[in-house]
Amino acid sequence: MDENLKKEFDYDALMECVRKLSEKHSFLQFSYLTESVMGKGIPMLTLGAGKKEIYYVGAHHGAERITAAVLICFLNDFCALASAGATVFGMNLEYIMKSRTLHIIPMLNPDGVDISAGKLSRDSLWYERLVRMNNASDDFSLWQANANGVDLNHNYDAGFEEYKQIENSLGINVGCATRYSGERPESEPETGALCNFLRFNSPTALMTLHTQGKEIYYKSGSTCPTASKFAAVRLARLTGYTLSTPVKEAAFGGLTDFCIQKLGIPAFTIECGRGRNPLPPRDLSLIYASLREALFTFPTMF
Repeated sequence: MDENLKKEFDYDALMECVRKLSEKHSFLQFSYLTESVMGKGIPMLTLGAGKKEIYYVGAHHGAERITAAVLICFLNDFCALASAGATVFGMNLEYIMKSRTLHIIPMLNPDGVDISAGKLSRDSLWYERLVRMNNASDDFSLWQANANGVDLNHNYDAGFEEYKQIENSLGINVGCATRYSGERPESEPETGALCNFLRFNSPTALMTLHTQGKEIYYKSGSTCPTASKFAAVRLARLTGYTLSTPVKEAAFGGLTDFCIQKLGIPAFTIECGRGRNPLPPRDLSLIYASLREALFTFPTMF
């Protein structure tokens, strides 16, 4: 395992892994989705050139940075096996790359990750503003939002107004560590760029990784695209995770909701591992082992 994966996985660790992977494997395409609020490039790694486009997205939330490490484990694994011409779980990876295009965005919220990981310097121009948004505390370990205090997984145009009512009932009306949805859908550069990329391409299915609870969400309200239930049951069988409905406070404005409601494609939220966020780096190997077959098999489910 890469040494960067054995410690808290911040933005610098991600970019070092991306650099090594892109230098080693010529078939792995590296680009940037956009820049974050603080100006960090958000890497996107692409495998294959097939018509069916499959998306994997990690680290919407700062304290859920282990999900980015899970996707880097998957990329390392996939690239190494593809280079060797291997067959994995009965699948030929060369065929997968000819028939599918895999887009992997390991860390959608690099600012939130670094804030939560304690990488924000007291000398930063952002520091005092973020402390104010963090209830005047300099302990950012539970920080989930981006640098504007917007919870990216409530910033999508799917149930946004319904969530605003929940938000108001909780007394949340300005940027903070978690649950504030922003002034309008896609107000943030991270979510806006992802939505535009999805709109202007032809996504077939999407998986987004969060922590924790060992659960899988595959519906938006009562809406469930064709093929979603079959794939969800398969994912549950492969991972041992439970098919669930999110609690009311987490049920609106998410990426899975956006994909289902606005794009009409199967989308799945995988709540990785179990414990208290942020899950420790020592959990990575077990989490990846539980998800490995599902990650490799996901593109063939559609």
